[in-house]
Amino acid sequence: MTKFVLRRLIWTIPVLLLVILMTFVMMRQIKGNPFRKSERAIPAQIQANLNAKFGLDEPWYVQYVNYVKGVFTGDLGPSMVLRGQSVNDIIAEHFPKSLELGGLAFLFAVILGIPLGVIAALKANSAPDYLAMFFSNVGFAVPSFLVATLLIYFFALEWDLGFPTSGWNTWQSKVLPVIALGLAPMAYFARLVRGTMLETLQQDYIRTAKAKGLRWRRVVGVHTLRNSLIPVVTAAGPLLGYLITGSFVIEQIFAIPGIGRYYVTAVTARDYSVVMGLTVLLSVIVIMANLIVDVLYGFLDPRTREART
Repeated sequence: MTKFVLRRLIWTIPVLLLVILMTFVMMRQIKGNPFRKSERAIPAQIQANLNAKFGLDEPWYVQYVNYVKGVFTGDLGPSMVLRGQSVNDIIAEHFPKSLELGGLAFLFAVILGIPLGVIAALKANSAPDYLAMFFSNVGFAVPSFLVATLLIYFFALEWDLGFPTSGWNTWQSKVLPVIALGLAPMAYFARLVRGTMLETLQQDYIRTAKAKGLRWRRVVGVHTLRNSLIPVVTAAGPLLGYLITGSFVIEQIFAIPGIGRYYVTAVTARDYSVVMGLTVLLSVIVIMANLIVDVLYGFLDPRTREART
């Protein structure tokens, strides 16, 4: 397992280099000037000084190499649009809120989705199964921005239950955004657990365990659920990365001061350094989430651990 983890960590280096290169090339293809704030053209001398200050007068390959050096030394550079702020400052101030939102939404999805899928599988073709699958189908089909709008209308306006519709300071202000972002993953986990548990319950080793006289709770908890969670763990890594990196719409709706607003603004303003820095950060999150999933996968299924090491 140690060799596998080290090998995966080494492989993150070329993946990051490729992500940086692709983002670098695409940003350079977008026409515009990050220093131009109005229709008035910037004087040529001032433009030349700004290009020299931010290294934009260098050839593209020199700019790429310099940026890669900065990434591996922990310096993501200054913002070209937000004067006096660096990309590191923006990440340090705003990324923890996006990370907390994605993490809470993931916990919401796991804590509710897995039990819902287990109940649906154990009560297959009964009222609890139909109710659970109806709820999960609705949660999976309705987009998050519509869920957020409905939550704001009913819980904050119509019923006035005391849940704020903006900010990220109190636990009350976190309830609606977490539900809005975590509802679709919760429904996905419920459907996935139900399907895998129904398949696992038909396996020969489950029949053997029941024939030996093992208690039903042990059969379900130790043999059935553990093997049914392997596909769930496999899907959890990319899903966790998506929740952390894909919460931009929810942040906009609930006015959460995360990095989503800065990412969108940086793209439209051609703020190359901010776009590059946030892209690298989000790529690292997805890579590490997948690595954690692979490690957990090895513990759940020792056969894969032996094959990978």
